[in-house]
Amino acid sequence: MAGAAWPLSAAAGLLPASLSLTLLLGSLVVVLVLGVAAVFLEHIRKIGCMHSLERTAVSDAFFEDPGSLKKVPCPSIFDPAEKYISLIVPAYNEECRLPEALTETLNYLKQRSSADKSFTYEVLIVDDGSTDRTSKVAFEYVKKHNIDNVRVLLLGRNHGKGEAVRKGMLHSRGELLLMLDADGATKVTDLAKLEAEVRALAGKAKSSLAPSASSSQRLSDAEIAVFGSRAHLEKQALATRKWYRNFLMKGFHLVVLLTAGPGIRDTQCGFKMFTRSAARKLFTNIRLKRWCFDVEIVYLCKHLRIPMAEVSVSWTEIPGSKVRMTSILHMVFELLLIRVGYGLGIWKIYS
Repeated sequence: MAGAAWPLSAAAGLLPASLSLTLLLGSLVVVLVLGVAAVFLEHIRKIGCMHSLERTAVSDAFFEDPGSLKKVPCPSIFDPAEKYISLIVPAYNEECRLPEALTETLNYLKQRSSADKSFTYEVLIVDDGSTDRTSKVAFEYVKKHNIDNVRVLLLGRNHGKGEAVRKGMLHSRGELLLMLDADGATKVTDLAKLEAEVRALAGKAKSSLAPSASSSQRLSDAEIAVFGSRAHLEKQALATRKWYRNFLMKGFHLVVLLTAGPGIRDTQCGFKMFTRSAARKLFTNIRLKRWCFDVEIVYLCKHLRIPMAEVSVSWTEIPGSKVRMTSILHMVFELLLIRVGYGLGIWKIYS
């Protein structure tokens, strides 16, 4: 009994010095890993708490009308649709690339509207805390096309592309909602391809309903998400990009596959269309505010049973991309947030 009661310090003294050092280092590693895990989980919990507050908060956002200098209250995604389509353009320091993209977009929309009076539209530019003249450029288009067709939402400070898209979606008026990048990399005319796919999926969903229900269902009532895709251009991209960029992108795609599962080959294309009902569910649930909100959308679509489709679009690389090599690390971190946040049930999905 006396031997069993030896103090640990005496027992440690009998161990070789190298083994004692190994045990000490091992203990420090365990403590460090547990500390990092605790901080990581607390970060995820805080994101969940912030999301809960944002869901229940009453929005006081407004649009500024440069013509009348009046403040126009922002509509809500929970209101009935007032337009056929809303185009949401997230913009951060885009004073150089925005004009060409907006001019091309508005010319196309005006042509569609002239040919079909039921094709009503709005373009919502979300300025994500730009430090250049992005907002001034955007307001020039509001003056030219009036605030009913072009609106600018100022976020004040930079939050990230995901948050800019989320805010735009939540304050849009369309039956269909399209997000597109401010650089005009994807031709706006491809909007028609996504629109046709939405209608095809809506037709299938309508045919499966009872006659009484299908006759009263509008396009905005169907829950559908259609993603523009550059997957058909992958071989060409692999041939022109440097080897280490290809290696990083392949690794990123593998992590995306492990996070969101198969189904969508190109999650990062900035050209996506949603019906109003689908957008209402997705963008009141979304947590990520920067790079990987697209992957979170795919994840949410699967768990909310929202039908998805992928449509090939034409795409051109435009100089001035804000994606850097360090962005890949941040993307992987956000993918880990998705996996752990939803996987452990820390983030709830509201239907």
